[in-house]
Amino acid sequence: MIGAARKYLFDGRDPEEVLGRVADIDATSDVPRLTPTAMEMARMSRARDHIMTNLDEMYREAFERARETGDEKQMAALDFAYRREQLYLEILLDIRDAVERR
Repeated sequence: MIGAARKYLFDGRDPEEVLGRVADIDATSDVPRLTPTAMEMARMSRARDHIMTNLDEMYREAFERARETGDEKQMAALDFAYRREQLYLEILLDIRDAVERR
């Protein structure tokens, strides 16, 4: 779980640089907010393929653990959950793409 969190937080960036920037934030800093201006300045950086690959890896690992234990119910639940999450993410990514094109 720690590895997944590290991958999510640092994703190709230098951990020391990221942690240094976080340490420099104080109460008077201009902390990013979810405003139209902030959204305009900070474009989405994760590619659709990257996001979907992360989802696939996460569910594949859980599915393999369920397969190793022979838990058919868990395997079926994971299969359904994966397809549902994939659909949700595709919809959200379509919305993100439409907003970025505006």
